[in-house]
Amino acid sequence: MSKLPRISGRECIRAFEKIGFRVVRQKGSHIVVRRDNPLAQTVVPDHKELAPGTLRRIIRDAGLSVEEFLALL
Repeated sequence: MSKLPRISGRECIRAFEKIGFRVVRQKGSHIVVRRDNPLAQTVVPDHKELAPGTLRRIIRDAGLSVEEFLALL
């Protein structure tokens, strides 16, 4: 299992935007990002630092592996 870096919610969203995700909406500190082809949607909290388990779940919901996500950073 790869070690995840400590990144913010905004950094996570910037990485997802590189592969076609876009911000759909935001309510409070929760930002919903979506990609249409192939369909994937996930919620990213706008926190200064994401917990490792939270980040791992966001990556899984986006349909990526940890290694693919690390290459986007």
